[in-house]
Amino acid sequence: MKRRLIYGVVVVVLILNLTIGARLYLSSAQAAEKDSAYPNLELFSVVMEKIRKDYVDGKDVTYQELVYGALKGMVNTLDPHSEFLDPEKYKELQNDTQGQFGGLGIVVSLKDEFLTVVAPMEDTPGFKAGILTGDRIMKIDGKSTEKMGLPDAVKNLRGDPGTEVTITIQRPSTGTTKELKLTRAVINVDMAKDINGKKQFPIGENKIGYVRLTSFGEKTADELEAAVKKLKSQDMQALILDLRGNPGGLLDQAVEVCEKFLSRGQLVVSTEGRSSIQKYPAKGRGDELKGMPMVVLVNAGSASAAEIVAGCLQDVKRAVLLGEKTFGKGSVQSIVPLQNNAALRLTTAKYYTPSHKVIHEHGITPDIEVAITDEEERALYLKRSPGGLDTLDQKDRDTLEKLRDPQFDRAMDVLKGIMLFTQRAPSLEYKRKTEKVAAASPEESLKR
Repeated sequence: MKRRLIYGVVVVVLILNLTIGARLYLSSAQAAEKDSAYPNLELFSVVMEKIRKDYVDGKDVTYQELVYGALKGMVNTLDPHSEFLDPEKYKELQNDTQGQFGGLGIVVSLKDEFLTVVAPMEDTPGFKAGILTGDRIMKIDGKSTEKMGLPDAVKNLRGDPGTEVTITIQRPSTGTTKELKLTRAVINVDMAKDINGKKQFPIGENKIGYVRLTSFGEKTADELEAAVKKLKSQDMQALILDLRGNPGGLLDQAVEVCEKFLSRGQLVVSTEGRSSIQKYPAKGRGDELKGMPMVVLVNAGSASAAEIVAGCLQDVKRAVLLGEKTFGKGSVQSIVPLQNNAALRLTTAKYYTPSHKVIHEHGITPDIEVAITDEEERALYLKRSPGGLDTLDQKDRDTLEKLRDPQFDRAMDVLKGIMLFTQRAPSLEYKRKTEKVAAASPEESLKR
């Protein structure tokens, strides 16, 4: 009886093993087929030929159009920042990094599934129209952006200078929605500006310098160096580096900017991909300011390369970070040139600060958080824009002119405090030493 029971149990176990094994084999075989290139490429070819043969307007569709369309769709499914660039879009990207392009001057990204303004670039149609960081673009020329995708949205926003485009903006903080008719323009952007939006870089009685970086293009580090040189010639004692509303740009420029304030060899940022880790140490001549006190201003419009600079200078305790939490765009897009002047912009890694804090989708939290209202932010942008306040009626202009920049004011207070303490530190040290001598015995005092 016991033997039959044992045999029965063994048979049941064998049957279960065979069943589970068969299912696992079928599952792994199906998974292998899903991840195999050749069957899927064959499927792609079959569909493409079917379109060419039977699609009602197939005679008007070229193989290149079908392949380009497929590549765009494939890459767009990866993340909001990866993109297949046809020759026209690749040329636009090259123009962007060179500091000149045509369009509205609105840097956008997908956030919470909405087409969201990262930052309006200064002296541009979008900036002058009062568009703010965080605004959602709901429609472009009457078409909903809900399923448009980031590449198509950018393409629809851009166009030849002088042409018009109508966009519908929703501001989440107030719930208001408004329609704006804007005229596209050729946009030339200065990367470094002074407090007055110019390139003169004056310094006040307090000897605190100010430089604002608008973006990280090919000229950013050079323009910053020229600005710092002018300020140092005026006996600058502290510096405010303003990265508010800076949408980012080139990684190498972010590294070069940091190098101007760090000792040689100091880690600036690292990138980590699937199979590689790349570290970027400072290779410059060393800290050009010799440890001079610094405050870096940031807000929700500070993104990408701006976050690299902010995160680095905060981590190594080279500067005090002040303002609001940054945007949180910390992924690396590698540009891979392809045939026919096309290219692939592919997310290949994520940025990490020197202390290995991830930037992407987290942002950088300031050391000192200072909020700014929508009204104050609007006043700030209008004051920065040449003739911006002139677009308002007298009542609104008077109101906005009276508004202060609380983040800038707080940065000035912080630096004044640091400078005052630094000046008094030697005398305090001397006082401590003399008090120590006075408290000692007469014999010890004579020995001293």
